[in-house]
Amino acid sequence: METTAWTQLQSVMHAHQDRRPFARATLRRIAAFARPHRRRIVQFVLLGMVTALLAVATPVLAGRVVDAIVTGGSARSAENTATVVRLALLIAVIAVAEAALGLLNRRLSATLGEGLILDLRTAVFDHVQRMPVAFFTRTRTGALVSRLNNDVIGAQRAFSNTLSGVVTNLVTLLLTLAVMLTLSWQITLLALVLLPVFVVPARRMGTRMARLQREAAHLNAAMGTRMTERFSAPGATLIKLFGRPDDESAEFAARARRVRDIGVRTAMAQSTFITALTLVSALALALVYGLGGFYALRGSLEPGAVVALALLLTRLYAPLTALAGARVEVMSALVSFERVFEVLDLKPLIAQRPDARQVPEGPVAVEFDDVRFGYPSADKVSLASLEEVASLDGRGGAEVLHGVSFRAEPGQTVALVGSSGAGKSTIAQLLPRLYDADAGAVRIGGVDVRDLSADSLRATLGMVTQDGHLFHESVRANLLLARPGATDDELWDVLGRARLDDLVRSLPDGLDTVVGERGYRLSGGERQRMTIARLLLARQRVVILDEATAHLDNTSEAAVQAALAEALADRTALVIAHRLSTVRTADQILVIENGLVVEQGTHEDLLTRGGRYAELYRTQFADDDPLTESTPAPV
Repeated sequence: METTAWTQLQSVMHAHQDRRPFARATLRRIAAFARPHRRRIVQFVLLGMVTALLAVATPVLAGRVVDAIVTGGSARSAENTATVVRLALLIAVIAVAEAALGLLNRRLSATLGEGLILDLRTAVFDHVQRMPVAFFTRTRTGALVSRLNNDVIGAQRAFSNTLSGVVTNLVTLLLTLAVMLTLSWQITLLALVLLPVFVVPARRMGTRMARLQREAAHLNAAMGTRMTERFSAPGATLIKLFGRPDDESAEFAARARRVRDIGVRTAMAQSTFITALTLVSALALALVYGLGGFYALRGSLEPGAVVALALLLTRLYAPLTALAGARVEVMSALVSFERVFEVLDLKPLIAQRPDARQVPEGPVAVEFDDVRFGYPSADKVSLASLEEVASLDGRGGAEVLHGVSFRAEPGQTVALVGSSGAGKSTIAQLLPRLYDADAGAVRIGGVDVRDLSADSLRATLGMVTQDGHLFHESVRANLLLARPGATDDELWDVLGRARLDDLVRSLPDGLDTVVGERGYRLSGGERQRMTIARLLLARQRVVILDEATAHLDNTSEAAVQAALAEALADRTALVIAHRLSTVRTADQILVIENGLVVEQGTHEDLLTRGGRYAELYRTQFADDDPLTESTPAPV
């Protein structure tokens, strides 16, 4: 009975959640996810029913054993002995069967539950990968990861726990009540009178415990977020430079103490609850033995029936209390399903067409034809629950590119220059379909990028972004993202061309050295050169360099520019740069201001015109070292 009390308390604690009604559409979607597992679900339910039958059979057989012992005499001792032995063997067989079925039930439960987790996680992961970049710029990573972990597991409980629990408990309850009423309806009814004493405290205590658990979970999540931010390399550096360690420690300790206090209160509440319910169960057993013994002594009830009633009583409260909380458990599981479906229902803005084409073979041109674009509003790309805000920001959609047109011929290098925020990086993001243009067309090889397959576009176009992002993996793994089948010789070749081979050879594990979160174990210039090495390995026909040399010192920049010149040979390139010295040799230079191409031409032409480019050039070199102007570098 103590185990029963604990199970019921835990059930109510973890299931006490939103109880709002759910649409039939949600149930139909759940059924669609469950359909591939329907055979196991049927086996699971049937096995639960058989287990319930065996659970009721054992107390009845135990009662018959007692009757055989009590009624045994010298004349029938041999017959009764044989009966007792047969019943004992049957009880042993049932025990073995229960154990075997329990293991089989657990295997089915694990297979079903883990299979559902696999399906849900894969569906959410694949769906999230198709979301536009705007989705990730707004979403809190922790909230999104929680959908893949906590909510998926919560949904899984609907099948592995709640489904089997409802069926098994219902069958057990009906069979137990039927047998008990057959043995003695008076004792059964009196035993049921004590049921509210068992169920009501469980419900009330469960609510209180759930409140404490939620508070503890919130505090733990806050501490986890704080530790994640403070323990990352950039966060730790910031704290050391500007933080107040004593204040940080005091705030963390205050939350940790609150979690400790909640833990103590929870432990005491659990202990008090279980002790009280154990007492109630003991009183119920005393009632059965006392009243049953009275009836047995009067000859109106068999002694074995008293024992059977007592054993059945211990199996009555468990299904009753579990079924009392079944609705809450179902609602809890449905809440988790809805939170998972909420992510799956967010439509990706970038979708591949069924008849997607391949990029034409050979060198390709890049063309922007009267392209207009505005970043999507939050309600199109995000969820309030993932941003952890009350409601989404309705602003957005304002046009930032106003009819941009230009063409880069095959093998040409086109440079984009202009003030910060003018729209240069936005133009670059439209080419690989990180976003789609609202009007006009972006073409590669004469084909609108919206008509190209994602695989073909990735194989054709490579991009080096400003931040030089690397994963917390080895040098080898970070490079192989570009071409998984590359050999070590090819890796060393691109590392040499990016002027990184000496550095990597000096690392403890060479190519297998882990570079740290976001590549933080490397310097800014080394990280950027690593991404350039990755670009060199990919060998794409169209290349975008978005401030690719922004973090390099003069020596490294000269070396990498030489490698880039080799990498860009015979390739169509789009280069974004603030340092105008790096784009002098570009075939075309576009000056972007306020989402418009305000000037276009070569370096010499634009200087001769004396327009915006000439103004930017004079301003930049008026502040730079005079030697910089006389040291041109190839693109």
